[in-house]
Amino acid sequence: MKFDELLSLVGDESVFSSSLLLAGKSGSESIRCQLSRWVKAGKIVQLRRSVYMLATPYRKKEPHPFLLANRVKSASYVSLQSALGYYGLIPEYVPVVTSVTTGRPEILNLPEGTFAFKHIKKVFFSGYTRLNLTGGDSVFIASPEKALLDLIYLTPGGDDLEYLRGLRIQNPDRLDMEQLRKEAESVGSAKLCRAVERVVCLLGQEEYIEL
Repeated sequence: MKFDELLSLVGDESVFSSSLLLAGKSGSESIRCQLSRWVKAGKIVQLRRSVYMLATPYRKKEPHPFLLANRVKSASYVSLQSALGYYGLIPEYVPVVTSVTTGRPEILNLPEGTFAFKHIKKVFFSGYTRLNLTGGDSVFIASPEKALLDLIYLTPGGDDLEYLRGLRIQNPDRLDMEQLRKEAESVGSAKLCRAVERVVCLLGQEEYIEL
């Protein structure tokens, strides 16, 4: 396979899987050797096993960090501080792209940035949606409510009143309080239910009652 053929196959996708090429006529070993040569030549970048990205001169567009997070880890969606920051619910800049996954937790330090993946149980792997990005790409990201619940769930002491106050949640109109309650109750976690009531009170939705 020639590099021009790869560019034609990849099209507008700056991130691609080797399975796209292995579906062709050439032998798998030949394709893997060719990919290795292109990596050494600086034409493509290997993000992790079987996942590659076109080098800068050959990209038609720059991949969004959320797209990279989805592609380098299957069965994952962007959540926690990254999703909360995207929705404007927390004021801090979030340099690390954080996601949750049913796979093993890990931190990937790539040339394009740092990507952290937190493990959650399969029964809690829900509450995410497909987000359409500019340029035609789409990614899986937690809803505002699920992003907050994921953060609380995965943080020791995440239901503590001082921790919740320290998040400095802003733009509360972007949170559906009833949906927040429903999702917490569906998990059956006393920690999440307790945290939700404290969040509701902190945001001035109801009078606070010690739980």
